[in-house]
Amino acid sequence: MYDIKWIRENAAVFDDGRRRRGLEPLSDRLAALDDQRKAAIAQMQAAQERRNAASKEIGQAMAAKDAARADALKAEVAELKTRMGEFEAQEKAAIAALDSVLLEIPNTPLAEVPEGRDEHDNIEIRRIGTPPVFAEGFVPKEHFEIGEALGLMDFDAASRMSGARFVVLKGQLARLERALQQFMLDLHTEQHGYTEVNPPLLVRDDAMYGTAQLPKFRDDQFRAGDDFWLIPTAEVPLTNLVREQILDEKSLPLRVTAGTPCFRAEAGAAGRDTRGMIRQHQFTKVELVSVTVPEESSQEHERMTACAEEVLKRLGLHYRVVTLCTGDMGFASQKTYDIEVWLPGQKDGETQGRFREISSCSVCGDFQARRMNARYRPAEGKGTRFVHTLNGSGVAVGRALVAVLENYQNADGSVTVPDVLLPYMRGLERIEKA
Repeated sequence: MYDIKWIRENAAVFDDGRRRRGLEPLSDRLAALDDQRKAAIAQMQAAQERRNAASKEIGQAMAAKDAARADALKAEVAELKTRMGEFEAQEKAAIAALDSVLLEIPNTPLAEVPEGRDEHDNIEIRRIGTPPVFAEGFVPKEHFEIGEALGLMDFDAASRMSGARFVVLKGQLARLERALQQFMLDLHTEQHGYTEVNPPLLVRDDAMYGTAQLPKFRDDQFRAGDDFWLIPTAEVPLTNLVREQILDEKSLPLRVTAGTPCFRAEAGAAGRDTRGMIRQHQFTKVELVSVTVPEESSQEHERMTACAEEVLKRLGLHYRVVTLCTGDMGFASQKTYDIEVWLPGQKDGETQGRFREISSCSVCGDFQARRMNARYRPAEGKGTRFVHTLNGSGVAVGRALVAVLENYQNADGSVTVPDVLLPYMRGLERIEKA
């Protein structure tokens, strides 16, 4: 959420950031709403001052035995009390009107973010590894073909229970998904310095507003009764750990991770990825969240991305990293790297194989911190400052399972288990039909 004072002082920068996202200028409208807020506050203050003065004058009039003046002043005070109620309501309405607009404004992209309209304008910055080589004449299959043929991936059963965009994993595929999550959490906690957290899966409105899932993306969320939301990502509870806190600078950076179920309505994904596990209402993801001082957030962004990449490197998967353009980046992000894994079973037009997103790593600056009122006390100097927050997938477990199935599939329908997962699979080297 923006500071209206900053917008007024940096109107050109603010409007240019909106232009780069493909949005219209908004600083003039926000300034007008702020003027209404200020006018309502000024009216309230003036009425308060006059009431205080009139109350003193009543005492003076009564001391002077001027009953008529005292009665007139009492009537004025009563009228002011009524009008103050009206002014207070106007002030609250003006503040609410301004806040409601501010809450729906996306973060301003950093200057180095490439300008563009959609995913076609993203910039590839590196490509790691090479695609797998399959036996001559063998056309690699998609993950759902592999899983169904193994008898371990059941979309029909899931549909009977829950409808579309759900899956039932069985036997060794269920174990493989669990192994992937355990491997990722062990890697991030034991070698990357993250602290594992087991957070709530249900959060209140304030938490969703804090990380900017609300109000803009209300239709993409699952409501759980009147008081809670199912988390769309562990970013929500992990980032809100510092909500309404003042941290000591020496405690930063704060790095936390969690492997959780995630729930998304996918309201804007009608007709996209309707088969398989790429886009589901319920999925598992290992999330990385960092909280830093402003001066270190850019460096932390690179570090977090490298941690997510390490997962794919150890799984032996071919991938690339792209910088998202202004038209494709997330609402709360200042800059985002997407890590896209190679899926040989999918087609890109007539070409066999394509890259698909498996992780997004974003730096949000103080955008979320302002919404959460999350601050820190600098080691030197007075006062407090807003922290910077970052989040990234480390990585999406379901999509990692998809990638393993497609990249490690064999012509006989079996799937070779990547070496790094063997300890978690109790030494099972190959998944075969049950």
